[in-house]
Amino acid sequence: MMDLEAELPRLIPKAIEWAVSQERHALVAGRPLSAQMIGVARHVGVASPEAVRIVEIDRLPRPSDPELSAVVDETGLLGPSMVGLALGYAVFIVAGHGTARLISHEFRHVHQYESNNGISGFLPIYLGQIARYGYRDAPMEIDAREHEVHSI
Repeated sequence: MMDLEAELPRLIPKAIEWAVSQERHALVAGRPLSAQMIGVARHVGVASPEAVRIVEIDRLPRPSDPELSAVVDETGLLGPSMVGLALGYAVFIVAGHGTARLISHEFRHVHQYESNNGISGFLPIYLGQIARYGYRDAPMEIDAREHEVHSI
């Protein structure tokens, strides 16, 4: 098992590169938010909801890089129970799982990206929290859960 905290300085540039490429694809392929979804995004703090794109997919994207893939496996970040992922303004939702709770949770992560100057500012903080506290207890995950809405 790798010492994620120790390895992060070396892995973060690769994680940022992967996340930026996924976001770039999603901003072209994804659908803009409906007026109702713009309201939800604003409610949880998204400053530029018109920039957000939602991509409905069969399964969440995974990095092909072996080291990043190992981190994903060890942390459970993109495990089989994960059905949503925000990467900058891109929100990936596994088909059939687009609940108000999940979408609002991912929109809160979009707000966190905005508050930390995008992917390159957010990922070092977020992954550092995952390494230090674990996924469930990472402060940014707690914040996202606290901003979930249960109906739209």
